Amino acid sequence: MGHLKSADLHDRGVSSQSFEPDHHETSNSKWWLWIVVLAIVAALAFWYHRGTKASTQAQGPANASGQGSASGGRQGQGGGMVVPVVVATAARGDLPVYFNGLGTITAFNTVTIRSRVDGQIVKINFTEGQMVRQGDALVEIDPRPYQVMLEQAEGQLAKDQAQLRDVQVDYERYQLLFKEGVIPKQQVDTQQAQVGQFEGAIKADQGTIDNAKLQIVYSHITAPISGRVGLRLVDVGNIVHAADTTGLIVITQLQPIAVIFSLPQDQLSQVLGKLHGSQLPVEAYDRDDITKIASGKLLTIDNQIDTTTGTYKLKAVFDNEKNILFPNQFVNVHLLVDTKHNVTIVPTPAIQRGPQGTYVYLVQKDNTVKIQPVTLALSTSTSVGISAGLEPGDAVVTDGQDKLQDGSNVEAHSPAGGAANPQGQQTQNQGQTGPSPSAPQGTQSHKGKQQ
Repeated sequence: MGHLKSADLHDRGVSSQSFEPDHHETSNSKWWLWIVVLAIVAALAFWYHRGTKASTQAQGPANASGQGSASGGRQGQGGGMVVPVVVATAARGDLPVYFNGLGTITAFNTVTIRSRVDGQIVKINFTEGQMVRQGDALVEIDPRPYQVMLEQAEGQLAKDQAQLRDVQVDYERYQLLFKEGVIPKQQVDTQQAQVGQFEGAIKADQGTIDNAKLQIVYSHITAPISGRVGLRLVDVGNIVHAADTTGLIVITQLQPIAVIFSLPQDQLSQVLGKLHGSQLPVEAYDRDDITKIASGKLLTIDNQIDTTTGTYKLKAVFDNEKNILFPNQFVNVHLLVDTKHNVTIVPTPAIQRGPQGTYVYLVQKDNTVKIQPVTLALSTSTSVGISAGLEPGDAVVTDGQDKLQDGSNVEAHSPAGGAANPQGQQTQNQGQTGPSPSAPQGTQSHKGKQQ
């Protein structure tokens, strides 16, 4: 039993090898699997890169032409870019100078009507918002207590007048008796004093009568000015007193009406120089500064400058015949202080600014542009007066300057959208004595308005 047979050992060795896995062969099979996967991924990547490159090369010319279109120009005969622009023609005319400020409409007169007597309201003769004239009846307060006072004063006056006549007769008698030496002088003087007392009493009675009549007049409240009635503050049956702080109604005068506005103190000297001896026109525009509401004239200037804002106040008056202006309404005020005559006018967008100063793009006969330096004489929000650098009839670019250089080829269009012929405009303007339609005459310094 202590010795094993060789056949048994061989059988055991074979059986043990058959159950133990071959780790080396399993590891080699996994490596081959990874190599196949990597090869497939590399093939897919190569195919994708090749397709993308071909697509990019095919789209290259199209993108280049698209970028050229986006730049706003197209190829001309000489190979340069043709830039579409909007042009306007310089014109000679008059350019008004306006000072603009924000103003508030103010009633020319505002009256708060209060009762001057105590009593009960028995009648209201107006409707809210009604236009009334001076002297129209508005409110009636019960006048009967004051009529009673009037009757009492008249009765007292009659009594005192009767007593006065009695003492006057006695005074005449005493004078005769004194002349005959019957009575002393003292008695005559006493009678004369009584006559004076009753004469004073009669004057007091007359004053009481007049006061009662005045109270009756105050009981019938009338409009002190012509204007618009506001919302009523009392109703029929309310008891009012002369000492009440609240009023019965408020009347605002709308015709004429005033506007209070402010301007910078730097413009004060120019306004003062024009105000003496002449009336400066004033125009009121809406809050958007587009629509003209009314025209008036400058009335006066305040006597001091506001140190907190560096501005001074001005007051203008408007007829306001159509009652368009309303108290406490905000308006944009344009004050005409001067008019520059015989200047070359171009739209404000044509002016460009650079390191060398102001300039414009001047359209030449060959449809190219030239950088033309100009000297500004006057500038407003919509138009500019040129003192040097341009002549009437010159065509200047007003839109599209960001794509231009000196010598660029352009295709000119009018502001209305049609094609413009700068040379034709120049020929036409040379035969005209006034400004061309493309350049506004008398351009005001506000948006969307021309004079």
